[in-house]
Amino acid sequence: MSDPVVYDKKPCILDLQPGTYWWCRCGRAKSQPWCDNSHAGTDFQPLKVELTEPTRVAVCLCKHTQHEPKCDGSHSRLPVEPAIE
Repeated sequence: MSDPVVYDKKPCILDLQPGTYWWCRCGRAKSQPWCDNSHAGTDFQPLKVELTEPTRVAVCLCKHTQHEPKCDGSHSRLPVEPAIE
């Protein structure tokens, strides 16, 4: 499997209502952190997230968390990309 696109190196803090959400694992979705089917043609599939009560969560945007879809600080261990001059 290829590596996901790092959408951002910080989490998205959201207050979510009960319901079903599809977390983007590929990092390509324009509707981050949720899937918009941009993974088509890749090895990635979105993660189904079902909530039964209102929940505040830090959702991972770097796509390297070990606790999908929650941020676990993995973004702090990603390599720093050089600045474009």
